[in-house]
Amino acid sequence: MRDWSPVLGLPLWVWLFVIPCLFGVLCFFAKAPLERRLRPVWRFLDGVYFASGAIAAFFMVTILCLIVAQMVARWTGVALPGTTEFAGYAMAATSFFALCHALTRGAHIRVSIVLNWNRFTSRWLDIFAVTAAAIIATYFARFAVKTNIFSEMLNDRTQGQDQIPEWVITWLSLPATPLSDWGDAISGASSELVFTPVWIPQLAMSAGAILLAIALWDTLYRTIITGRNPIVSEVVE
Repeated sequence: MRDWSPVLGLPLWVWLFVIPCLFGVLCFFAKAPLERRLRPVWRFLDGVYFASGAIAAFFMVTILCLIVAQMVARWTGVALPGTTEFAGYAMAATSFFALCHALTRGAHIRVSIVLNWNRFTSRWLDIFAVTAAAIIATYFARFAVKTNIFSEMLNDRTQGQDQIPEWVITWLSLPATPLSDWGDAISGASSELVFTPVWIPQLAMSAGAILLAIALWDTLYRTIITGRNPIVSEVVE
């Protein structure tokens, strides 16, 4: 972990793993006070998970629209390059943005045969499983973001036929641009089509992985404080 640079005086791995685990320990000793303070946070996070699921649904509809557009283009003999690549990007966005929403709705596969022994072992095994999952998801999210950064540094471009206007890249780059330079960046953007930078479709992977890690840590804290796992499978008849 020598490449985990310090943030605010502490190594990044301390912020990502040690502090969340210590907060989980704190949840054991201050359940009632923390529950009162975390209730508004939980409601906000539930809204974030739902919004993430809505974004995933939007990209799923986008896949359908791109496929239909490609079919119509073939029937009419109109060239519509890049639709296959854009459909692939939309599929990746659908998968990653749906992760946290699917988790909170119990849509992920959970092998619970060991958890059914008795209530005591069920509670502690559940906490252990969620903790391990949260650590793994955080580790994945960290390297997803790192991959995103490397792709931008290398100016890695797609090898397909998909092209996007240059101003789209400029607007998506604004959060990483100093506020004083926003005017020059926007004024210098053009409508010229350029090959898609790989970091743009990778944004969905990074965002989805971060949301999944947050959802798992949130699930862990709720399980410890309330004494039950908030993940409840939806009954489909």
